[in-house]
Amino acid sequence: MSERLRGALHFLATLDPEPALGAGVSRAALREAAEVLAAFELITRYADTLGAEPHSRRGLTREQAIAHEGRFFERGYA
Repeated sequence: MSERLRGALHFLATLDPEPALGAGVSRAALREAAEVLAAFELITRYADTLGAEPHSRRGLTREQAIAHEGRFFERGYA
């Protein structure tokens, strides 16, 4: 793992930018990483609120999950 990546991951875990900046990560890159993390956290909280479960937890195989998702392309979400 590169020092830049290690620094960025440390920043996301601790919000301490100094190790990442010292490793050469730009402030813009840290801002973008924080925005991506926030988006994933929001999506996760929303899914948890709705009671959504991963297909694997529901017992679907990979093939069954792909077939299930394929129906959305054919019929849409409504």
